[in-house]
Amino acid sequence: AFTSARAEAHGSQELCFSSNVPPQPVPPLAHTLQGYLKALEPLLPAEELNHTRRMVHEFSRRGGLGPKLQEGLEKRARTTRNWIADWWVQWAYLESRQPLPVHSNPAISLPRRDFNDWRSQLMFATKLIAAVLDFKTIISSGKLPPEYMRGKRLCGDLYPLLFSSCRIPGPKHDYIAHYGRRAPKHITVVRNYQFFQLEVYNSDGSRMTEGQIHSQLLRIRSQSWKTDKEPMGILTSEHRHTWGEAYNRLLKDKLNQDSVRSIETGLFSLCLDSPVMRISDEKYASRKAAQVLHGGGTYSNSGNRWFDKTLQFVVGEDGSWGLLYEQATAEGPPIATLLHHILEYCEKPEPKRAPLVPLPMPKKLYFNIDREIKWDIEQAKQNLDILINDLDVNVFNFKRFGKDLLKAHKLSPNSCIQVALQLAYYRSVTVLCPTCDIASQRMFRGGRTEVIRSPTEQSLRFILKGGNRLSVQILFLVFQVLDGYGIDRHLLGLKLQAINEGLSIPKIFMDTAFGFATHWKLRTGQMPTNTDSVMCFGPLVPDGYAVCYNPQADHVHFSITAFNCCKETNAETLASTLKDSLCVLQELLQPTV
Repeated sequence: AFTSARAEAHGSQELCFSSNVPPQPVPPLAHTLQGYLKALEPLLPAEELNHTRRMVHEFSRRGGLGPKLQEGLEKRARTTRNWIADWWVQWAYLESRQPLPVHSNPAISLPRRDFNDWRSQLMFATKLIAAVLDFKTIISSGKLPPEYMRGKRLCGDLYPLLFSSCRIPGPKHDYIAHYGRRAPKHITVVRNYQFFQLEVYNSDGSRMTEGQIHSQLLRIRSQSWKTDKEPMGILTSEHRHTWGEAYNRLLKDKLNQDSVRSIETGLFSLCLDSPVMRISDEKYASRKAAQVLHGGGTYSNSGNRWFDKTLQFVVGEDGSWGLLYEQATAEGPPIATLLHHILEYCEKPEPKRAPLVPLPMPKKLYFNIDREIKWDIEQAKQNLDILINDLDVNVFNFKRFGKDLLKAHKLSPNSCIQVALQLAYYRSVTVLCPTCDIASQRMFRGGRTEVIRSPTEQSLRFILKGGNRLSVQILFLVFQVLDGYGIDRHLLGLKLQAINEGLSIPKIFMDTAFGFATHWKLRTGQMPTNTDSVMCFGPLVPDGYAVCYNPQADHVHFSITAFNCCKETNAETLASTLKDSLCVLQELLQPTV
């Protein structure tokens, strides 16, 4: 189902975006295995490392299992759009049974708008809707403006998939449904846990004007005063197996089926959030990011989310706003381009006035809730509140320097921040840990992401002695990954190729060293935009951290998350240590007399 759903979204549009984009290479087997051993060197005792070396040698010997699987991958690369992308999406996302909020869906919190009332909320929401529809028109034309692509070699086949797509839960794995070819004309608007189908195109196919959209949002507000409705969206926050079972029960009813299908087929969702409790300015950025990420809990705005939906825009009455997206379909580069377009569009005046044409009332979506569904909702509410209370979010703005200082010393901002993160973690617990920094592979046809394994123990020694030599080592790792020669997707491909051929999982993947090396205690990601936005998501493991950062000219935005249930991790502590590490880096570049 997943493959056919993606295939529906491709076709003529794909040729416009990716006809000149090269295929993703399959790295040489020896290169990947050498890189794997090198990544283990600072993490394992000598005895364990020697044991793993022997296993790798056996796996890679001529005529052995490794070369056979490598040959299978190279053949797959010749016969598919991308030899790893669909396998990766299936393994990393669709087969994952973890809840989507916190564990999977990233949130992007954008700079607060200058308003604090519902009237301005609806005015900005109107502009946002118009901006997204304008972006969709550009995508449908098959071309992105040159200013969005300048200096980039990106495959754009994900762009059409952003709209009218939704993740569908299943008992063993999920799949992606994309309804683009059915040309849906509506979006979903959610307020006070109540869902509305809002048509955004006129009968002649033209987009509604901002005046028309605003009048419809006013109508939606007038129909959604009460908050005594059951928060149906909470169901989508459950463990995927649990939600899959509830989903099947829900769709047995025709009214429920129609309402769910309307949400799934909509172009995107807009969540009009209610005001939240006021807090100090110091903690406001953290609260704002958390609100976009999970809605704040069942007594706040979590009932306004449908976490399966690919695109969900959030606009609060207090001027907060952001975007929540589902990763099986969307990812950083297309989302960053979309947000750039929205911010530019919002500065423009309305292009034309609304025609004096009567509009139908927005369609309110109703649900029949029996005893079983009611119980499902109550369980989901409890589980989501537990998850939200367990998540510690710390967002801060480091103001002492930004990317301009690093570039002035011919250093990569991303690489230097990675070093500071490694140093901060090392100072917190006095050991190194496996770290995955997510890098895009959109320069390849159908490419998704790869892992940059952060610097080793030697790198930490470098930063304590001097920064320039260190930067060369980091950049070498980065360039390898960006050129398609990372090791982690290749290792996954070898493992899945064995399964695909009906073979036993190779011993190197059953080795404790492999489990340790992929227990990502530091999950990091850069959101390189020209706005003061910050991305936020949860850790990959219970005893880990997630760190996102957005370097600007003279400052850097950070978000750090950790789970309260783990006594060894604390987001505020790591934030403090990270600030100190960044100051060490600054002292190396700008020594004080």
